[in-house]
Amino acid sequence: MSTSEYTLSADTRAKLVQVGSANVANALLKRGFRNVYLLGLQPLSPEQPQLVGPAYTLRFMPAREDIDTMANYGRNDNLHRRAVEECPVDHVLVIDTGGCVRSAAAGDLMAARMRQRGVAGVVTDGGYRDTPAIRKTGLPAYQRQSAPPATPIAMHPVELNGPVGCAGVAIYPGDVLVGDGEGVVVIPQHLVEEVAAEALDAVEYEAFAEQQIAGGRSIFGLFPATPESRKEYDGWVAAGRPPLEHTP
Repeated sequence: MSTSEYTLSADTRAKLVQVGSANVANALLKRGFRNVYLLGLQPLSPEQPQLVGPAYTLRFMPAREDIDTMANYGRNDNLHRRAVEECPVDHVLVIDTGGCVRSAAAGDLMAARMRQRGVAGVVTDGGYRDTPAIRKTGLPAYQRQSAPPATPIAMHPVELNGPVGCAGVAIYPGDVLVGDGEGVVVIPQHLVEEVAAEALDAVEYEAFAEQQIAGGRSIFGLFPATPESRKEYDGWVAAGRPPLEHTP
């Protein structure tokens, strides 16, 4: 069962930092999980670090004019502002806007505060304001598109750290997100360790396959891996991963 604070082991985190979101999605597909990729979301900066961390969630619903005023937004018990201050260290703040891009899911000062607090990153199926300044914070961030208008115009924060649907994907508190230059994928918490190990193995095998393809080898019998190509790979690893000598 998911918990609000899930601590990744240093070993598992180190593995996930090295893998692609597509590798993770493939490992989950082998386990029957087809809807794990947050399609339509993009990294705010191509230079931002790999995103890895357990989910801490914030859910929005549509705003109502008599409730969602700037005065109410400024209250210290406002769930949006609380999320920034309460998201645990090394976790990812996942903001479910229901796909709304009419107003901002967060801005640069919120991103700066989360970066200072040690939050691992922020993901939304909506959009942010002040995106050039968010990039400068160095906080890994993913969005659908920029959404500069003030949050209360269109959204009301309704729940902290409950199950959410972000970009059409079910995310429970403590599930682990992995984001790279292509996008974000979510791993159910109980599968994190085995998926991390398998995804890293896939990355390492692909380095072998890439070298073979560069030497002119067909993908048949090489990719996807076969028992025979895995034996070749194991021998290559045992030999110290030597570069392939290409024939002129």
